[in-house]
Amino acid sequence: MLVSVEFFFLLLIGSYAFFTLLLTYYWHKVPVSPPLDSSPSTAVSVIIPVRNEATGIAFLLQDLLAQSYPETLLEVIVVDDSSTDSTVDVVNSIIATTNKSISLIQLPLIEKPISPKKRAINTAIMRASGSLILTTDGDCRVGPDWVASVVAMYEKTGAKLISGPVTFQREKLLTDYLQTVEFSSLIGSGASSMAMGVASMCNGANLAYQKSIFEEVEGFKGNEHIASGDDEFLMHKIATKYPKDLYFLKSPQAIVQTVAHKNWSGFYGQRKRWASKWKHYNNPLTIALAIYVFSCNASLVILPLLGLLGILSWKLVGVLFILKWVPEWLFIGGVLSFLKKLTSIPFIPLVQILYPFYVTLFGLVAQKPTYLWKDRRLQ
Repeated sequence: MLVSVEFFFLLLIGSYAFFTLLLTYYWHKVPVSPPLDSSPSTAVSVIIPVRNEATGIAFLLQDLLAQSYPETLLEVIVVDDSSTDSTVDVVNSIIATTNKSISLIQLPLIEKPISPKKRAINTAIMRASGSLILTTDGDCRVGPDWVASVVAMYEKTGAKLISGPVTFQREKLLTDYLQTVEFSSLIGSGASSMAMGVASMCNGANLAYQKSIFEEVEGFKGNEHIASGDDEFLMHKIATKYPKDLYFLKSPQAIVQTVAHKNWSGFYGQRKRWASKWKHYNNPLTIALAIYVFSCNASLVILPLLGLLGILSWKLVGVLFILKWVPEWLFIGGVLSFLKKLTSIPFIPLVQILYPFYVTLFGLVAQKPTYLWKDRRLQ
């Protein structure tokens, strides 16, 4: 039995190390972003679903007003989902001061919304005039060439879907650095898997897709009853039909910055919402990958216990930890370098210590279907 236990963990962690090195290889294989086009021709609709984003939406709209992209080809649609703060007033005040195309849609109040973000995006797409839909969130910041960089990739490749990089704004607290490191691993994994041709994840804070493709795959139909997944479920549907037409935009100009959570309840709600998606996936490969990553991280919680019980030697436990950590450090360090987050690299080891407990926790609590998000109880 001793040999079989040793062999199991060596196989599990060893395969994970190889998998992480594979991710690192494909991260570096992601195509370099094309140069900006001085004469683009694609009409773009930027869609921003919001609820209670009064503190951040003005900054984002000012960023969008300052885009280098031709204003005749760009429209911005803000969709307010029954905000209880001054979000609507803030948006209207900005609309009143510009002649650029910014519009506000106010969704009618629903007592128990099932998937409010999907509802907001779907409503906006029906009114959008652009052939390319570009989504972000109300607490994000974008650079002046954000739209232009996305369109450059789109016009060069004819992509059905483009996933862009997302990171956090300037870090101040320890928790900010930890979130930056953890989030970078997700962004890098999504980019690498897309380069492999097996798209696994993306982020709606920086996502573009053809309006015609959204309509062709019937948008969110089939998962509209699930509160989360406006980004990944749509990506999976597109990938099923067009597996070679999804791209990650590896461009510094395309980086979107969002705000790190400053309290446990916000972080907990978001991560539980993310973790709850995997059981609704239809792709067996995606489901298997989610279970595999959970198992590899949960094993690091179990290994010290096996050492204490004398089932495994402490030398082997140490080897297994190093076998998992070194490839991770190489992978995450490369992603952080691209995201211009060099000051976060020293925090990688601390995240590696905490992450197995984090993954195990959210893998278990996600089995309970309800969570609190934007002052609403969803499932």
